[in-house]
Amino acid sequence: MATLVAYEGSSPSADAELLRKACHGWGTDEKTVISILGHRNANQRKLIREAYQQLYQEDLVKRLEHELSGDLERAVYRWNLDPADRDAVLANVAIRKENCDYRVIIEVACTLSPEQLFSVKTAYQCRYNRSLEEDLASHTSSNLRMLLVGLVSIHRYQGNEVNLKLANSEASILRKAIEEKSFEHEDIVRIIITRSKPQLMATLNRYKDEHGCNITKV
Repeated sequence: MATLVAYEGSSPSADAELLRKACHGWGTDEKTVISILGHRNANQRKLIREAYQQLYQEDLVKRLEHELSGDLERAVYRWNLDPADRDAVLANVAIRKENCDYRVIIEVACTLSPEQLFSVKTAYQCRYNRSLEEDLASHTSSNLRMLLVGLVSIHRYQGNEVNLKLANSEASILRKAIEEKSFEHEDIVRIIITRSKPQLMATLNRYKDEHGCNITKV
């Protein structure tokens, strides 16, 4: 795996000033953002954030959050934030979309351990002064609200046992609900928010084996 070699001639204050200029004016100078943040190591980026905060009394990541979008926005979060902060910001971006990108919330809730999810929720509260559950509830409705709030709230069983017969059965239930476009069906909610991660992954893998695509692609 390639290792990023730190650019020895960098100055946190100078980099902060260049990033400030890149974020002002008509449009964002994305090339400058990439040339700086994409060529500094984690410690250098931390020093840049500190310098930016000291110079402009503003969080650099929050500024970039308003200026960027798409893959570059996600890359900036990965460059600058620890995993819990990164997932908190990605969740907030997903929630604020005109139509909540529920797949991001499902990915965060279903792939993290309870301890990691708790760290994300703590980071979310600290960054936005609101709970993740509160924002989800205010931006969604009906069974989708119940599903997403349940996903980030529930304490799942964490055992490693997998019931393949159950996985086959529940993959079929998911397929039927999707064919009928009943995405808020109570069985979908029950399966996704109550099954352990290994059991849920077995169900999703069975779905993919049977139907040739990931459930998130339908």
